[in-house]
Amino acid sequence: MTLTAQQWRDRAMAAKAAGDLAEADAIFAQGIAAFPGSAPLLNSFGSFLASSGRHDDALIRFEAALAADPHHAEALCNSAISLSRLGRATDALALLVRQEKSFAKASRYWAVRAATARELGKLDEAARAYDALLRIEASHARGLHGRARVALERGETDMCARFEQALPHNRADAAAFLGYAQALACSGRMVEARELAETLVSQLPAWTDGLLFLAQLRWGAGETDRFCDHFAQAAAAAPHDPAIPLAWAAALSGTDRHAEAAAVAGRAFSAQPDDLALALAEAEHAGAAGDLARTDEIFSAFTVETAEFKLAEARHRLRQRTPDRAEVLLAEIVAQSPDMISAWALRDLAWRMLDDPRAQWLHCQPGLYAQRSLGLSPAFLADLVTLLRDLHANSLPPIGQSVRSGSQTWGGLFDRMEPELRTLRAAIDDMLADFRADLPPADETHPLLRHRDRPWFLRGSWSIRMTEGGRHTEHIHPQGILSSAAHLVVPPDAGADGAGCLELGRSPPDLGLDLPPLATFAPLAGSAVLFPSTFYHGTRRFGSGERMSVAFDVATMVS
Repeated sequence: MTLTAQQWRDRAMAAKAAGDLAEADAIFAQGIAAFPGSAPLLNSFGSFLASSGRHDDALIRFEAALAADPHHAEALCNSAISLSRLGRATDALALLVRQEKSFAKASRYWAVRAATARELGKLDEAARAYDALLRIEASHARGLHGRARVALERGETDMCARFEQALPHNRADAAAFLGYAQALACSGRMVEARELAETLVSQLPAWTDGLLFLAQLRWGAGETDRFCDHFAQAAAAAPHDPAIPLAWAAALSGTDRHAEAAAVAGRAFSAQPDDLALALAEAEHAGAAGDLARTDEIFSAFTVETAEFKLAEARHRLRQRTPDRAEVLLAEIVAQSPDMISAWALRDLAWRMLDDPRAQWLHCQPGLYAQRSLGLSPAFLADLVTLLRDLHANSLPPIGQSVRSGSQTWGGLFDRMEPELRTLRAAIDDMLADFRADLPPADETHPLLRHRDRPWFLRGSWSIRMTEGGRHTEHIHPQGILSSAAHLVVPPDAGADGAGCLELGRSPPDLGLDLPPLATFAPLAGSAVLFPSTFYHGTRRFGSGERMSVAFDVATMVS
């Protein structure tokens, strides 16, 4: 009996439903051999392959389907999705843009285009795509939620109204309700945000996103002694869920309560002694709390060949002041993952302890760090500071960040729509171009210089406002290759005896090494300091007044 293309598809899907994936693959191949030009069959085969994680093979089938029928919307959308899954989201968006005229009336086309643009951080493009989708299908649930999320991320004044429009169509989507709570908080409606967060936690006690957001609100409300109490109730309700104690310990550690964090992780690890994530968490928090004996006990009990475990053990070996042992572990990590910023940052400390000349190569070559003017007028800076103060009025003290006695703006600052921020972004782009031109030559073995001549983009942007006694603890930004601090307001005693100064290279206090900074910069209003993301950095406390800055990271597509 001769089968139709649809019948071949039905047989293959029946085999898949029965759990025989090899048979389904073979049937699809037979069907394609019989109907090589069937776009629906090719598209179905591609979807089958994608569901098995074979995105390279899936893309071949989707592209063949689109070649057989250039108007096949599903094949186009699936091609774009596969490209994104393969780390080629830029190619995916370019493909979708080229095909706009042919698919402008297809709602799924706009849904995929919006999601792809958002993945790339192109929020203006995402907003336009979501708007086009909702003109076609006004009640599209994901479209309404996605557009509301973009409004939140861009700081649009109607963000709350957009979530209120989306929620009736997304009643089972907890993330949509969490987004609404975040929008309420960003709009200064803290009481409503708190009520909604508490409702989410009561209904979904094991959902760590909700637990962490409620902890943030409680910390911001001044409940610093009990901001994590609700984690205990969640852990009691789901005692075998390791995600809850992991998030609980991280929140405690993020406010420097390392011993409490170690106790939380330790109790969970005792109950689930085969859970390596809990073992690692206890080791890390115990080490930060100074309990090196317990940390050593854990690392002696496990031999785990992952970068995460090796990195944590390297920190422990530095605390034990055995930098040679740390260097062995760190060298293994960067050999496999040359862009792991955290490993390079610890390697700098180990090399300095060992008097290894590679420390000079890593951070002390001329041009690797500099203080540069933003080139902005005093009048513009005054307007920018006024805007940022308004944003900080509805910002919370951050948990798990380096800020002490201050607030940090929510989300990506340069994702917002205010013209002052867009002007600042343009000035930063110009400054980065000049900085790049003055860098040392490209060096494939160096964590920053290996990317000297590759495309750069900004990943993450935020503002920090600190008041009397505020400071940044020593930290790194592991998601970038180049980090920054653009100073807009400086305290009156800035620079005096180091007050308010930015220090590059001082070792973090939890390691107990007391390595001094390699460079110190007094903050200058209207200037920025740029430096490799592998540099531990922090600021000194200052007396009276205010210190406001904008920070961002530079990344490449492979970092």
